[in-house]
Amino acid sequence: MLTLLKRRFEENPGRHGGLSWQGVEKRMLKGGDVLTVLTRMEETGGEPDVMDLGDGTITFVDCAKESPEGRRSLCYDRTALEGRKANKPANSVLDMAAEIGVELLTEELYRKLQERGEFDLKTSSWILTPEGIRKKGGALFCDRRYGQVFTYHNGAESYYASRGFRGCLRL
Repeated sequence: MLTLLKRRFEENPGRHGGLSWQGVEKRMLKGGDVLTVLTRMEETGGEPDVMDLGDGTITFVDCAKESPEGRRSLCYDRTALEGRKANKPANSVLDMAAEIGVELLTEELYRKLQERGEFDLKTSSWILTPEGIRKKGGALFCDRRYGQVFTYHNGAESYYASRGFRGCLRL
């Protein structure tokens, strides 16, 4: 996993700002479940890489060109999943993110990712939804179309084969 992450880091310098691989690796190996979580991100199609957000943290973000394949066809959360009467998906976004050990991207972080490349040109990704929207039954997702990043809403119980989610891991 370390070899893969290092190669991805070296191949995508525009994502990392002033971070060095040595500094990233040192923080990763300090302990905890970092490599386990990164492996889960990779196994579900996320292609995690480091993004320098300018806040002193090292943040791994799913950088797959399209929404991670192993995380699609999910409704937003457990409440939405349990509320479906028929054709329930296998899981929910928030439950799967917790199982992997990642946070869901916020709209702000999703837009920062899009500043470093073009993602979700054919798919879309659920993002962390403010509680006020969620209480009314909705959830948010984003994509890039026509050279523009869009944020949309949908019922939290909906799910599509082309919509998944992206996560992040902050060290």
